[in-house]
Amino acid sequence: MKWIPLALTVLILGAAAHTAAQQPPQAQSQQELYLRIPTDVPSKNPLEGDPDAIKAGMGAYRVRCADCHGMDARGIRGPDITQVWGRGRTDDALFSTIRNGVPNTEMPAHPAPRTSDMDIWRILAYLKTIATPITDTPRGNGVAGTRVFETNCMACHRVNGRGGRLGPDLSRIGVARTRAHMTRQIRGEVPDFRTGYEPVMLTTPGGQQIQGVKKNEDLFSVQIMDTRERIQGYLREDLKGVANAKISAMPTFGRDKLSDADLDDLLAYLAALQGVEPQPANENR
Repeated sequence: MKWIPLALTVLILGAAAHTAAQQPPQAQSQQELYLRIPTDVPSKNPLEGDPDAIKAGMGAYRVRCADCHGMDARGIRGPDITQVWGRGRTDDALFSTIRNGVPNTEMPAHPAPRTSDMDIWRILAYLKTIATPITDTPRGNGVAGTRVFETNCMACHRVNGRGGRLGPDLSRIGVARTRAHMTRQIRGEVPDFRTGYEPVMLTTPGGQQIQGVKKNEDLFSVQIMDTRERIQGYLREDLKGVANAKISAMPTFGRDKLSDADLDDLLAYLAALQGVEPQPANENR
């Protein structure tokens, strides 16, 4: 009776061939296109202009990206990405940014296999349809803004290895925040803070208060960076209190501290901070 497994194999293969033959030509071409996308990132989006890819990319963008970049891709917390091509970015560089994320920002990585190459190309195919040329010249002088940053910000923030560590590294803030969001944050209109920079006040049994930002904690201990940039660990049982602040430790820079002209210069400097281009991953996707 050894002929039974062989007969079943023939039947299964025949059914698979029949199913493939019944697939619509468009579905087959999409699958073939997916197989043709090499593991090395091509310089040109292989799905650009494909109507089905654009439609799928629109849905994926709205689910995965719109919370930060806005439904119109003009930015909310994250930057306006309708002008990325106008600013000289290429398809393969944008692919790498989505795949690998942006270090020192809230732009996450989208690793395979959860996010396939085709998923990313579809999103970029959609974004290309709403891309716009650069029509406005940002206000402010970036060179003057460097001096404003060094005077007001460098004590807490680092850029390209220089500056303080109490606040987030801003080396890539230009690709992580819109100009409008940075304005609101500098002026004190956005009280939020990033994970790893939660302001905290510790009180010792003797009443001494230690201010800093929280780095780690568990049920028994808390680790902070104090205002002198020292990493300190404390057992909760040795403290009188641990008070978590609800607003950012960043000071408010109203017009009495920072004029509109100085703010424009500072924003011009910050917007130009693009950091180092993320390197594409080498692993198979």
